Order: sequence, then structure tokens, then C-alpha cells
Amino acid sequence: MERKEFMFIHLIAMGGSIMHNLALALHDKGLKVTGSDDEIFEPAKSRLAEASILPPQEGWYPEKLEAKPDAVILGMHARPDNPELLRAQELGIPIFSFPEFIYEQSKDKQRIVIGGSHGKTSITSIIMHVLRHLNRKFDYAVGAQLEGFNRMVKLTEDAPVIIIEGDEYLSDPIKRVPKFHLYHHHIGVISGISWDHINVFPTQEIYREQFRIFAEMTPKAGALIYDRDDEQAQLVSIPRNPETVDYIGYGVHEYTIRNGKTILQTKKEGDVEIQLFGEHNLRNISAAKEVCKKLGIKAHDFYEALKTFKGAAKRLEKIGENNQTVIFRDFAHAPSKVKATTEAVKQQFPQRRLVACLELHTFSSLNKEFLPQYQAALDKADTPIVYFNPDTIAHKQMQLLTEDEIKAGFGNNRIKVFTDSEALQQELENLNFTNTNLLLMSSGTFNNLNLEALSKAILQLS
Repeated sequence: MERKEFMFIHLIAMGGSIMHNLALALHDKGLKVTGSDDEIFEPAKSRLAEASILPPQEGWYPEKLEAKPDAVILGMHARPDNPELLRAQELGIPIFSFPEFIYEQSKDKQRIVIGGSHGKTSITSIIMHVLRHLNRKFDYAVGAQLEGFNRMVKLTEDAPVIIIEGDEYLSDPIKRVPKFHLYHHHIGVISGISWDHINVFPTQEIYREQFRIFAEMTPKAGALIYDRDDEQAQLVSIPRNPETVDYIGYGVHEYTIRNGKTILQTKKEGDVEIQLFGEHNLRNISAAKEVCKKLGIKAHDFYEALKTFKGAAKRLEKIGENNQTVIFRDFAHAPSKVKATTEAVKQQFPQRRLVACLELHTFSSLNKEFLPQYQAALDKADTPIVYFNPDTIAHKQMQLLTEDEIKAGFGNNRIKVFTDSEALQQELENLNFTNTNLLLMSSGTFNNLNLEALSKAILQLS
């Protein structure tokens, strides 16, 4: 199919993490870029300003559409009655969601889409790191800022392949289709399935169905790579077209832990020391290796590149350490990821105590009916802590959680519950961190808690 050429793009709700990166990528490509949003925070504000494409004022201005851009890209943050969207519809301007536009710009490329309830960003990041290490040309769209990449989106004319993190959440407020259905992958990955986003997928069956659809979208001569140990992933990845589609299951890469370091065990390369750790990351490595193999990358080159991979931002990211304590932060919020991340830190440092602090921030995690999905998620922590902001619950118009409900949901009476970030900070600074690690998990900000300053304070005391 022929790819459309655009010279002038307008983005509605351009201030979001991935949307402002798309705006910058299009600007880098030489396109005229305008946009709007009702709120733009840092770092998006400074980055857009530096590129001279920051909207002069916040808010929606339908008159901007009178300039007749070639296309409008609609962010998920916009509402169906957005005045700029309505004006674009009146003027007959082509309207794309983020994934629709990425597909439109990559019709002539090989598309690799990484899906799953957890591990998407890490798998995508590993593949990108390996390709860059080998000086391969590629485009990408990933949900985190990666070391060595100044954008989260890159679109070029000549790259033969694009690596896409395939989110299962809805693409935009109009069509309400999962993003990863719209990329039309050649190679797809399902890293595991664990019910999430209950505001749009109210049952586990409806949620799992989105992955089954994704799996069945794998085209002839395509490949579907899936976690063979994940029961839900197995259910949706059952080979339906084994004659025409390559179904590849993967598991945990063989490894040992020596002196707090993870060593991969390989047949031809011997022992390979890496900077990642945790069983979930060893699965992510296996998934990435299978994708790279499909792209013609040899095992030796894959492992050489992997040695220098430090991980994606906020994915078991080390934010401070001394000889008694290591402090990590992680984007974990889904139950399966919280459990995997907590267990990973405990397994990597078995002789140390672990303080694991989780912020409940998403619609699903703050829902009383969903809380039982967190059963045993924090059991490996010596001091389990759960924080939530009552203002977040009020903003989402949800019922306030009680301490007893949280303890029952997690099946853990040892959990300390906090609803005040200052009280949480004081609690953490007063704990004894001798021979103890701290794990901070959230998709939010702990009500704008300065984690770097907290880390320094803790390390000075331990």
C-alpha cells in the first residue's frame, strides 16, 4: 500500500509523553508541526519550546485548523467533543490516532510490535539497543526515554524496519480500539497477559480477547513470539496457522547469580555478565533474542550488545547506592509486575532486607474490586508499604479505599498504608537501612515526592 506524504501536521493533545515525542520526531523530519493541549508539563514543555513548536498558550483553539494541515493526530487525552477535533471533522481534514499515524508512516517497513501486560518497554529497549550497537538502521516508537536515544519516536524515509511498543490500551477517544491492533505487525510478541485497564476491559475474558485478536492478526510468513510459560499467553497463541505463521515460545534465559551479578549461561559464548536482573528480565532477554534472530542478528552479536545495556528509565532503575543499601525505582503498577519486581530484588540480594513501597495510582489499582489481583504481590518484602493519594481517587470519582481493604486485597496484614506523601517520606527516612534495599514502584509520582533527594537522605543515614 502506498504511504501518504504529509508536510504539515497538527497534534491535538500534544503534551503527552509519547505525543510530544512524535511532534519532535516529525519536526526533526522537516515537517511543519503545530499543536494544542490544555496542560503541558515538563519535560515536554521545555523540549517543545527548544524546537520552537510549543503552543503559545494552553487550551483548545479551533481556528488553528483554518490553516488546513495535511493531517491531524489525535491524542488519547482529548475528549470526543474537543473543539479542535470537531472543527477538523467539519473541514474534512484526515484524522489519525497515534498508532494509525505510525502505521501510515511505516507501511513500507517491516513492523515488529511488542505486546503484553508487562515487559513491553524492556523488550523493545533491548532490541533497540542491540540494533544501534550493530549500526543497523531502524525506526521506533517506545514508551520510555532510553539512554542514548534523544527521542521516544523516530520516523525516517530509509529505515527498513520499525520497532514498536504495542500498548493494549485504547488508541483514541473516537474509535476506542487497542493501539496494538492498528500497527499491523509482521513480527508480534506477547510477553504475558495479566488483567489490567478494567475501566475499558471490565472482565479478564474481554482483556484476554484483545491479545487473541492481536495474535490472529499475524500475517502469512509472519511470526508470533510468546511466553510459553504464561498460561494466558499460551491460550491466545495456540498455533492456528502453523503452515504459514512461525509460532515461537520462549522462557527464562539460563543464568546464575554471583556476588549480586547476573551471569547468562550460553552454549557458544560461555558466561555473559549483564546489568539486568530478575526472572522477568531474563524472560524479556529471551523474547528480544528471538526477535533479533528473526532480524538476522547472530547470537554472538546479541550478547556482546547486551553486556552494555543498562535498562530503560524507571525499569528497576538504580537511583542510589552505598555499601549497605541500593535504592531502585520501577514503573511497576500491574499486579504481575509488582510481584515480579519485588521478587527480583529479593532474589538478587537474598542476604539483605527489602523495603518495597508501592503507589496505587491507576484506575485499576485504586478499584476495590480489582485489589484481590494483588494477592501475595508484596509478600517477599520484609517491610511492605502501600501509598495512595486520596486526591487521585477523588479526581477519578472513585470510592475511597480503607487500610483493611488494602491489606485484604494484598492478603498481607504486614502492609503499612500511607495516604500522605510527607508522612511516607518521614517514615522512610526514619527506617534503619543497614543491609537493607529500597524499592519504589509507581506509574505516578508519589504526589511529586523528590525521589532523588529522598535517596540521598536515606543513604547518608545508612
